[in-house]
Amino acid sequence: MPEPGVFVPDWPLPPNVRAASTTRAGGCSRAPYGSFNLGDHVGDRPQAVARNRDLLCEALALARAPAWLSQVHGTEVAGPLAPSGVVADARYADCPGVVCAVLTADCLPLLLCSDDGREVAAVHCGWRGLAGGIVDKALARFRAPAAALSAWLGPAIGPAAFEVGGEVREAFLSLDPGARACFIAGRDDRWLADLAGLTRRALAAGGVRRVYGGDACTVTEAERYFSYRRDGITGRMASLVWCTE
Repeated sequence: MPEPGVFVPDWPLPPNVRAASTTRAGGCSRAPYGSFNLGDHVGDRPQAVARNRDLLCEALALARAPAWLSQVHGTEVAGPLAPSGVVADARYADCPGVVCAVLTADCLPLLLCSDDGREVAAVHCGWRGLAGGIVDKALARFRAPAAALSAWLGPAIGPAAFEVGGEVREAFLSLDPGARACFIAGRDDRWLADLAGLTRRALAAGGVRRVYGGDACTVTEAERYFSYRRDGITGRMASLVWCTE
């Protein structure tokens, strides 16, 4: 079996903080989940998902498994003591060893870290969660001021591929008129939306100025990433951040 597809985000972090994100390569899932699927809710064989999650822990030398979430495109932010499987779309931790993780296959994974290395969070940013204020809710969990945070935007559907209806555009414009810069008119009454751009705007509005990543497209990079929009039935990738001792 090839090595699991894990890479380290290009993101300056304090010495005690670790972050990682995964690709679709290197696991044991079969088509259409081939092959490093980490989602246990997409129809893949449970034993394949369990093995892939074990491979992830081995590759990252994790002392304990990530605190997985049951993601529902909402705005709940779970704390470090919330059990694995809690219904939420973000997790915040301010203690060593709790691995914050989100699963994605077009939605944008957002990782946050405080400059002192004491606080981290992983956020699942689909358009519903963004419009609902999940970035603000995640930032509100930090004791550190927003100016003392940095962010990384992981692989997500790119602005040339994310076609949405007018109601999605209006949902954002009603909150932030400047968000019109993140939408380009498409065919008929559809719009092309910049999910990373919308996330950057939410971070900027919250006071976060140092933002990295956001340039990888899950739809067009088919050999590297899962994409629900492209394939329908597919696997999920993970983006993770945690504090060490």
